[in-house]
Amino acid sequence: MALLGLLYVFATMPLMTLASVGLAGGLIVRTWLTNSQRRVKLGLSAAYIGVMVFQLVFNAMVLFPMRGWTALYYPTKLVALALLLLPLLVERFVIVQHQDDFYMPSAADASAISFAELRRNRDRVKKSLRQMSKMSQSMSIDHLKTVLSDLPRHSATRYINHGTLTPAYFEDATATLADEGIYIVVSNTGSPASEIISSFTQKQYNHVSLAFDHDLATILSYNGGDNVYPPGMNAENLEFFHQKPDASVLVYRLPVTRSQKQAMIDKIAEINREGSAYNMVGLVAKHSYRPNIMFCSQFVYTMLKLAGVVYFDKAPGEVRPTDFIELDYYKKVQFDYEITF
Repeated sequence: MALLGLLYVFATMPLMTLASVGLAGGLIVRTWLTNSQRRVKLGLSAAYIGVMVFQLVFNAMVLFPMRGWTALYYPTKLVALALLLLPLLVERFVIVQHQDDFYMPSAADASAISFAELRRNRDRVKKSLRQMSKMSQSMSIDHLKTVLSDLPRHSATRYINHGTLTPAYFEDATATLADEGIYIVVSNTGSPASEIISSFTQKQYNHVSLAFDHDLATILSYNGGDNVYPPGMNAENLEFFHQKPDASVLVYRLPVTRSQKQAMIDKIAEINREGSAYNMVGLVAKHSYRPNIMFCSQFVYTMLKLAGVVYFDKAPGEVRPTDFIELDYYKKVQFDYEITF
């Protein structure tokens, strides 16, 4: 997996060619060192060479011509890496190993085995197909293109968002101190980034925000800025959450003292002055290069921990939006209301 990751980031045409030729050559040598029948060795060698040729043509004619001028380059590179594993799948599903002998199963044997497995695992197969269908919708070309085209606006090493929260925001936040509670808002927005994240987390809700008032007039979080503000800590509104017809928002109230609430407001004001950035790299690396570079759940957890009201123990970079609900073992938060569109 580490090698595939390096290829995804650094692969060039010569490297991908070397990987394809090397893998095919290694499998052919290993095949001819076995005690398989000659016709099996010839058939497998031809299959490995055919797959290798297809990989080379795909890389030369499809993948690398995209490099540097289209947002589809990196999604297409994922397909190229998947094709790189194809010879291993050929070996796994076409060859059956029995001690030191290899033989090709007959069509009847293969059909019997396949249908028997399908019958035994019917429910699991159906579930997998549903998940694959959902993933294909979430990982659509339009979503990938939107996210990839937005990448140049982000930074993983420097603060690019400065002062987007206005003095009026902090006046509104301070006016809520009489309400000794904060509001954790978990949402299913339908944004391209949220849909892609959901395909990996298999969770319906993939964004979390913080608000100081019941009506969410002071709601904020770390986000992409919705093409209005730089990615980082930004105020939000209900229109931000309504990016698909079945979008929904769950609002939970967490009791806090006046001083705890003030501590969070003061820290947010400090971040607003110093600057911030959205921690897109941290979604994978689980690490922040600088303190104010965070993603949404990392931010909310950090605020709760600062105020001393965090109710589950987890590294901030590991926290997911649904953890604020699912890990509330002691029922610290109270469900307040739901918004549907």
